[in-house]
Amino acid sequence: MKNTVTTFQQMKEKGEKISMLTAYDYSTAKLVDEAGVNSILVGDSLGNVMLGYEDTIAVTVDDMIHHGRAVAKGAKNALVVVDMPFMSYQTSVYDAVVNAGRIMKETHCGAVKLEGGAVVCPQIKAIVDASIPVCAHLGLTPQSINAFGGFKVQGKTVEAAQKLIDDAKAVEEAGAFAVVLECVPAKLAKLVSEAVSIPTIGIGAGNGCDGQVLVYADMLALFSDFCPKFVRKFANVGEMMSQAFREYDAAVKDGSFPAEEHTYKIDDEVIEKLY
Repeated sequence: MKNTVTTFQQMKEKGEKISMLTAYDYSTAKLVDEAGVNSILVGDSLGNVMLGYEDTIAVTVDDMIHHGRAVAKGAKNALVVVDMPFMSYQTSVYDAVVNAGRIMKETHCGAVKLEGGAVVCPQIKAIVDASIPVCAHLGLTPQSINAFGGFKVQGKTVEAAQKLIDDAKAVEEAGAFAVVLECVPAKLAKLVSEAVSIPTIGIGAGNGCDGQVLVYADMLALFSDFCPKFVRKFANVGEMMSQAFREYDAAVKDGSFPAEEHTYKIDDEVIEKLY
């Protein structure tokens, strides 16, 4: 069944959990989609796991469109959500709508995602008014990592926790169809999930959220630069790939690859006429 913003809302109302994974290319998106995952997030985390950046700040709209277009082609049933990168929506409502429109039009995704609470509600409302679904993102918002002073759990004081709840209500009021909660204490995330009628998608926010998202490279142990506490490694694909690469290298160097079964034949008569 095709996943949409409507089916997301229906799942929340029925108490059904929503699954989301990142993907950044056609082949991976196809595998995630065929596995039955409800949504694929083309996250600006591609800056880290695909482009080798230290953070997501340097990712551009063109980067997101390039990867988003490939993912959308591979996903038949999953709802494809594409991140709006740093400074593509913060500068003005106009810029936010133009860039969201570019992403939607050029990737054929189903929605965009942006970071921030009440401060970006004018942008959320304008984008939604332009018929582009918006997923909000609260808690640890990676684009604000410099302002936060590092990757830190958010909402641990009374004031911060209340602001998180207020921001969740604000983005819902502005028209967001869902909200990602990142690095938020589990009990607080559960409160937020109960305080809003739209689905919450947790990442490091406990199982009280309406759904979960992980970076696929983390849950497959493909990305070894850094592994957050909240990641569960469902398979050690990284080690499997490393072993396969080592075996390939050895086979090429000892001459066992390619073997006869990997080659094409030609009649000896043709070869003989070449001399």
